[in-house]
Amino acid sequence: MVGVSDWHVSGQGRDAAAPPPVGRPLLSLTLAALMDDVHAHSGAVYLLTPGEPVLEMAVMAGLPRAFAAPWERVGLSAPIPVAEAARDRRLVWVSGEEDMARHYPRIAVVLPYPFALAALPVATDRATYGAVFVTWPGSHPAELSDRERDHLTAACDRLAMRLERAVEEGRPIHPEPDLIAPASVATVAGTLGTVEAVRMVARLPYGLCALDLHGRISFANAAAADLLGLPVSGLLGTQLWATVPWLNDPVYEDRYRAALLSQQATSFVALRPPSDWLSFRLYPSTNGLSLRITRARAVAREGPAGFRHADTGTRLVTISQVLSLAGALTEAVGVQDVVQLVADEIAPAVGSQALVLLGTQAGRLHVLGHRGYPDPHVVERFDGMPLNEQTPGAHALRSGVPAFFDSRQQLERLYPARNSTPDGMAAWAYLPLIASGRPVGTCVLAYTDPHPFPADERAVLTSLSGLIAQALERARLYDAKHQLAHGLQAALLPHSLPSLPGIEAAARYLPATQGMEIGGDFYDLVPTGGEGTTGGQAAAVIGDVQGHNVTAAGLMGQIRTAVRAYTTVGQPPGEVMSSTNRLLIDLGTELFASCVYLRLDPAHGQVVMARAGHPPPLLRKPDGKVRVLDLAGGPLLGIDPAATYPTTDVALPPGALLALYTDGLIESPGVDIEDALAGLAQRLGEIGDRPLDEVADSLVEHSGTAEQRVDDVALLLLRARPTS
Repeated sequence: MVGVSDWHVSGQGRDAAAPPPVGRPLLSLTLAALMDDVHAHSGAVYLLTPGEPVLEMAVMAGLPRAFAAPWERVGLSAPIPVAEAARDRRLVWVSGEEDMARHYPRIAVVLPYPFALAALPVATDRATYGAVFVTWPGSHPAELSDRERDHLTAACDRLAMRLERAVEEGRPIHPEPDLIAPASVATVAGTLGTVEAVRMVARLPYGLCALDLHGRISFANAAAADLLGLPVSGLLGTQLWATVPWLNDPVYEDRYRAALLSQQATSFVALRPPSDWLSFRLYPSTNGLSLRITRARAVAREGPAGFRHADTGTRLVTISQVLSLAGALTEAVGVQDVVQLVADEIAPAVGSQALVLLGTQAGRLHVLGHRGYPDPHVVERFDGMPLNEQTPGAHALRSGVPAFFDSRQQLERLYPARNSTPDGMAAWAYLPLIASGRPVGTCVLAYTDPHPFPADERAVLTSLSGLIAQALERARLYDAKHQLAHGLQAALLPHSLPSLPGIEAAARYLPATQGMEIGGDFYDLVPTGGEGTTGGQAAAVIGDVQGHNVTAAGLMGQIRTAVRAYTTVGQPPGEVMSSTNRLLIDLGTELFASCVYLRLDPAHGQVVMARAGHPPPLLRKPDGKVRVLDLAGGPLLGIDPAATYPTTDVALPPGALLALYTDGLIESPGVDIEDALAGLAQRLGEIGDRPLDEVADSLVEHSGTAEQRVDDVALLLLRARPTS
């Protein structure tokens, strides 16, 4: 690692043209010293943007800023190490390529190379000011050493104190020019010191090039020029993949990035038309790369280049941003997830301070979500506006053409009506969202200050609009299916349980968290007439139809209706089960169902039960002891048309509590079902005296399936109480 005095200012940094800040470059010196202490080869300092939950890169060292382009501005809630470090005020350690892919897949998609990373907060007890990250080559040990941890923590603590002092004294801290190590050689003669060294390199039978950290060629021998087909003068100062047409493929530039970030030698083979295959070997160091070029045997081409390069390095930034944000948008499930991701990831990346996501339905605009506007009513009054209104959002959606307005004057010149609807913003990008060839909405990015939109930024925003459109289309379909599933489930289950003398009841239903969130679990409580009884009788049922889809839910509704009908005509429990079994077989479905059916007679403290392959109920006695009811029963419904279902009489004195449930309550990955049942019984024994709704909530919450459920859950609690 070079010392502080060895660094020079990069002309490629975003702030390179700005004059250096007055006084010592606090951030640059701190970062360079920190990297030197822990032998890191790249790093960056981020500062929190005043008034915004956004981290902005203030200085980067060791590598071109293009390597971190997708993360120059990141939302504080973004799932990346530097944001996590600032948000949680802790050190975040990523040991290598696999660790990065496991915990931060969005970064791994853009930078799939072996390197280690540590991110730390820059914070005092009173405030958080930003964060720092540093990286090491892939050869770094899997664990961060105590020495490295101490040096990193101490340096960030010192920087936080200096920033706090600057804030107290009213001295703003500005971004500083990036620090890039000097190139390996300006000329070979200047480095080796003798003309003979130049002659020696010229006599070698293979090509040699020196590249700086930006990939620019600072030296090339005659053999390299001959192999590449360009004069030395045409190579110097250019990037190899931008100058040599047949190397205009991101696959080859990727090898340069891999070598620099991992600090490991890499290679690739390329075809020089029409038939010459060349082998390229890159040897990296912290201040550049050495490239050896030789002839190679013919090999199969990996495939055509998928992209074309621009004249500058901006294409690398564009591809990185698109890859990173595409990975983020694939994680969006519902429409509000898309809105949140655009707010947290895309808006900060492009410098926008506010956004609106508009959709279309029945010829009208609908506000799907918005962020960043001080007065939400300014945005919400556009909800329901006809598409033929002369507004920029409606016009972009109708025409499919993006619109960019650098200033308020430019917007109001084309849309005078905006004079009466100020939103506090000064520049806008209206991006039509086109999915599958049709418009699905408009994304409006707003800026608090006038903002020019150069051609490359417009290209990036237009590309991102396509990704947002695809994500939005998927999200709207998901939300529609989600609403359909919940509506169907709600229609098939009882809206409320009847109030019965002598019986207190409570029920819970939780859909599975995977799939359509709809299933075949059901329950019901049906009042029945009871001749010669002082208290009303009732029938209760709980069951589970195989599957988690609309078919299972529809069949569940048929079974529940059948049980009600057979109960109403007065069939005893065993016959209700047999009749339902025959109905299920007659329907010709291939699905099976489990079920427990019982007839309650609270006046006489009796319950008659029949079971069809269902988990056994639990009975909590008035003294608090819980028993698993090992009921006689028959096979699952829908298997054997001749099946019979014997019944069992169980005493149910006042204060006793019956718990009927489906297997989703006790089945979870890695947990033995007997242990889960024992745990449920223990919990019921401990809390069974509480109000029944509290008992139901507690049993569901402590079941181990509250967060991630592969199966839906139904629970029906019945408590006997004295009849008046």
